[in-house]
Amino acid sequence: MIKEIDQITQDIIKTFKVKEGINHLSGPNLPSRQSIINIITTLESIIFPGFQENEILEEEFLSYNIGEKLLRSCQSLMAEISKSIRYRNQENSNEQSQNDEEASQLTFDFLKTLTTIRDMALKDVNAALKGDPAARSREEVILSYPGLEAITVHRMAHELYKMNIPLIPRMMNEHLHRKTGIDIHPGAQIGESFFIDHGTGVVIGETTVIGCNVKVYQGVTLGALSVKKEEANIKRHPTIEDNVTIYSGATILGGTTSIGQNTVIGGNVWITSSIPKDSLVYNRPAEYILKNRYGQQ
Repeated sequence: MIKEIDQITQDIIKTFKVKEGINHLSGPNLPSRQSIINIITTLESIIFPGFQENEILEEEFLSYNIGEKLLRSCQSLMAEISKSIRYRNQENSNEQSQNDEEASQLTFDFLKTLTTIRDMALKDVNAALKGDPAARSREEVILSYPGLEAITVHRMAHELYKMNIPLIPRMMNEHLHRKTGIDIHPGAQIGESFFIDHGTGVVIGETTVIGCNVKVYQGVTLGALSVKKEEANIKRHPTIEDNVTIYSGATILGGTTSIGQNTVIGGNVWITSSIPKDSLVYNRPAEYILKNRYGQQ
């Protein structure tokens, strides 16, 4: 057995020499996927205190509880950001101390945004409670709605994205993509009171801009008309203005495409040009024939 394993090992190592694009052998240590997941979990427990604890969170101990979680998040995130900065600067001669100093500042800048993210989270919870007749309470929304978790983590990842931190924002959102089936690029700008109902299959591209009080159903794509690499630095994805509802299966494409405020987009429509405000867009149903089980109309 040892002989066979040794041979397989050597065969695999030989492929490293010709498949260098998927190897990371001698470069700087990369951010840890598991550490990022642990950071997300801790930050969520700060955004929604009392919803992840195994025991009752007493108000008199709240400062100790939140302080301990902030300290843990700070230490872990600082380490992962430092790895990301070193990865970004590997072609330069920056000293590790410079990377650590930058990582420390970025970490504290991010943690200061948690108050705003909590305010946004409350509005997102209320949007779900208002927008879904099946929602019975805020507690139910927080504990069970994948769309809320996706947008909450996105708001955190977006702050890190704005700081030009490589790798980590995408890792955060892709973790939620795998978990919920909701794919939001960390670059997308999303306003307050955002609600994703059901959620599975929703795709929101990097340069999408979404206003306030927007409601999106499952299977919606806010994407690009072109996937040419040379267009990476231009606006490729649509703008959705305030108070828009987009029903399931709708596809809206293009960086110059704008959906005006107070508009309703029906299910399964395909849109590549702008829609004025106060519009209703829907597909005309195709003619169909209804028969009973015995072939009678």
